[in-house]
Amino acid sequence: MAISTNATSLYLLAIVPPEPVLGQVWALKQEVHARTGSRNAVRLRPHITLWPPVHRPVEFARQAAEVLAEFAASETEFTVGLQDFAWFGSRTLFISVNSPETLKNFNQRLAQWCRLHQLDIPLENRPFTPHMTLATRDLPADKVPELQKIFAGRNYAAQFSVQQLTLFEHRGTAWEVAAEFCLSGNN
Repeated sequence: MAISTNATSLYLLAIVPPEPVLGQVWALKQEVHARTGSRNAVRLRPHITLWPPVHRPVEFARQAAEVLAEFAASETEFTVGLQDFAWFGSRTLFISVNSPETLKNFNQRLAQWCRLHQLDIPLENRPFTPHMTLATRDLPADKVPELQKIFAGRNYAAQFSVQQLTLFEHRGTAWEVAAEFCLSGNN
């Protein structure tokens, strides 16, 4: 695993869907970018965030890799379903997770594991709402009503097996994969 030479880096832990879901959602993110100019839509591959971005010293990557590898090995693969589109306010368009309890329970076990192993991760300051973001923050306000209308008239459904966790690191210009952690196939 390559580690940045900066004093701190920005880290994000996520579930990245496999193909064909990855490609389908990437196409939706590119469409939003083309319609609105939102660069945030295409800065990071499709994912479900488990830890929001957090600044930590570069040594964090090594410690996180050890803790997350052990956690992933103790967890079995599970299925996530995606269903249709929704909004947080008027600035974040996302695909809903249709049975969020499985992911909420998984994320709770992850947070407990990290606390037990003294990995400094952010505590949730709001309820964990599993979702796959298509665009956020830089959506132009004048483009939102049209985007809301377009996505209100669409349906999307997909399902995928969660087989790994992905730790991303932002190294100044882009998000890069720092490490991936495979879940156990059977427990």
